[in-house]
Amino acid sequence: MIISVASGKGGTGKTTVSTSLALSIGKDAQILDCDVEEPNAHIFIKPKIEKKESVSIPVPKIDESKCVFCGKCQEACVYNVIAVIPATSERSGKTLTFQELCHGCGACSYLCPVGAIKEVPRETGIIEMGYAGDLEFIHGRLNIGEAMAPPLIREVKKKIDKNKTVIIDAPPGTSCPVITSIQGSDYCLLVTEPTPFGLNDLVLAVEVLKEMNVPFGVVINRADLGDSKTEEYCEKENIPILMRVPFNKEIAQSYSKGIPIIEGMPEYKRSFEELLKKIKEEMKK
Repeated sequence: MIISVASGKGGTGKTTVSTSLALSIGKDAQILDCDVEEPNAHIFIKPKIEKKESVSIPVPKIDESKCVFCGKCQEACVYNVIAVIPATSERSGKTLTFQELCHGCGACSYLCPVGAIKEVPRETGIIEMGYAGDLEFIHGRLNIGEAMAPPLIREVKKKIDKNKTVIIDAPPGTSCPVITSIQGSDYCLLVTEPTPFGLNDLVLAVEVLKEMNVPFGVVINRADLGDSKTEEYCEKENIPILMRVPFNKEIAQSYSKGIPIIEGMPEYKRSFEELLKKIKEEMKK
């Protein structure tokens, strides 16, 4: 079973929920931090990293001794990675590549009529893997300055062990990295807060999940603050609220020290075990 934990906005407590849920399962569980631009689940999981892998994508390299500057590669690339400057009577032709924009699809090299393009690997990040007790931990780290997270996220997700209960800590928001992280999940938890901003972004996340056809439920963090509009929205849309986490100074203090809820306040372990049971019940429906 693959459970992704997402949020329409940052700062709602998504990582708090995902790490505590994973730790409450422990044995036969796996947590993947797919927020590769700013991974922080390791702060709470504290894994012993046992393996690292470099991740690269194939990008075009132009052999200008063969290039006829026909522009077919430029036409094929929907990401504007290649710009062809045709030759004129006053200047020779030139083909420019902007490799940071490349998605590694290979269309340019496939369609080049003269074989002037070959693909070379360009490192975009690394994957680190390890364990915290019986809990398997995997996360990706995108290299500084990289523009695209999805290729690295896809590589992280290739490490999923379907024989385990998998928790995916997705990036915040509703953009491509979030969609890439959630794709293939059996269920998604949306962590929100009872504020106007929280509700606005929850609505956006709900619309995305409906389009993706992934079943989902809501966890309301700091549930005793703000207003009741988030609860009213969930009731109106028939969205199950699976857990409410109150605003608690001890939780905030534990978080600031990198201590998961279920370690700082052990009584919450049962609450997260119940959360997993509710997810399984919702999936049966």
